[in-house]
Amino acid sequence: MRSLPVTPLLTVDIIIRFQNGIVLIERKNPPPGWALPGGFVDVDESVETAAIREAKEETSLAVTLIEQFHVYSNPDRDPRFHTASVVFIAEGRGVLKGADDARKAAIFSPNEMPPVIAFDHRKILSDYFTYVATGKRPTV
Repeated sequence: MRSLPVTPLLTVDIIIRFQNGIVLIERKNPPPGWALPGGFVDVDESVETAAIREAKEETSLAVTLIEQFHVYSNPDRDPRFHTASVVFIAEGRGVLKGADDARKAAIFSPNEMPPVIAFDHRKILSDYFTYVATGKRPTV
């Protein structure tokens, strides 16, 4: 039997546009801070399905995926282990409420971000706001 390679864990993060802002969740579990909704892709699940599921589980919002934004895979992006995240931009609808791994969920504007943002999500958000303002996508 062939052995499988050791690879980064696959995750998704979702930039949810909602009520003139971006939805972030306050994490229940380490590492602490605010983060984009997201999580691990399950076996037999596409990244798109995982993004829709994770958004609903953590924010109670139904989302429509607009586009795949970028893949972030720096080995240091998660202090627990190496992950590679497919980041989506989505539109949210429904009643915002933190659930599952989220202590709470809230809407933030580009000029009013929380002081502690987990993982590399501050960079992802900065890249997103640059993209919205200029049309320039992140590069490798």
